[in-house]
Amino acid sequence: MIITYKTRKVGDVDVFYREAGRPGAPVVLLLHGYPTAGHMFRDLIPQLAENYHVIAPDLPGFGNTETPPRGQFDYSFDRLAQVVTDFTEALALNKYALYVFDYGAPTGLRVAAAHPERVSAIISQNGNAYDEGLSDAWAPYQAYWRSPSEQTRAACREALSPEAIRMQYLHGADPSKVSPDGYTLDIAYIARPGMEDIQLDLVLDYRSNVALYPTWQAYFRQHQPPLLAVWGDKDPYFLPAGAKAYQRDIPDAEVHLLNTGHFALETHADDIAALMKDFLARKIGNAM
Repeated sequence: MIITYKTRKVGDVDVFYREAGRPGAPVVLLLHGYPTAGHMFRDLIPQLAENYHVIAPDLPGFGNTETPPRGQFDYSFDRLAQVVTDFTEALALNKYALYVFDYGAPTGLRVAAAHPERVSAIISQNGNAYDEGLSDAWAPYQAYWRSPSEQTRAACREALSPEAIRMQYLHGADPSKVSPDGYTLDIAYIARPGMEDIQLDLVLDYRSNVALYPTWQAYFRQHQPPLLAVWGDKDPYFLPAGAKAYQRDIPDAEVHLLNTGHFALETHADDIAALMKDFLARKIGNAM
């Protein structure tokens, strides 16, 4: 199994992505969240690549994807979703299963709702689409959404600190199983010039995701995509209720809660891979 590292020009964005598996096999598109990049899938990709064509792009504003500076590019979730759509079209990916995590969820669900015929299945790993999935930790962000100002924006800046990033990895997880490489790399990504304001723009635009929850729920009810929710149940931001809520709109949705935190792949990559391989084999088949 070989992972290759490539870049595809999509409009004014150079999308960096990881790719593994056999072309022609069912496609699994992995969408990361804040503050990380495709690096978060380093332990998952090898386990999926035997049976699937696996692709993990870095979203605009993250990782190694090169995007125009703030003021020349709209750092919004609509724009992230458009880049992902254009990226899949540039690679001629006509059908794919979506793995959505954190920011990857509102990005990927925009794509799915706009192009339901392209989505063969959804794996949501701490990827929220329901009000009940939002914890009290969102209070400062919600204050910013209601009344954008320098003061409410500044109150959100703490979430970009090295301490806050490290906490996202360690909260609710066995620290002896969390490699420091992941959060150290993410801290370096966020420390790059101009990155804080880009991220705060996305924090403000996150309110558009909450506003779209009813739209995505309607998509679930109408199209009934096969869905696996696998959730670190000690996530300080996205509560287990958000995982269970999928079954309200997709009665056949499969929900598994894991004894870990937000970055569940850091401690439970083997468990998530096993659940995914079983689910995908039943729902979309494989290359064997």
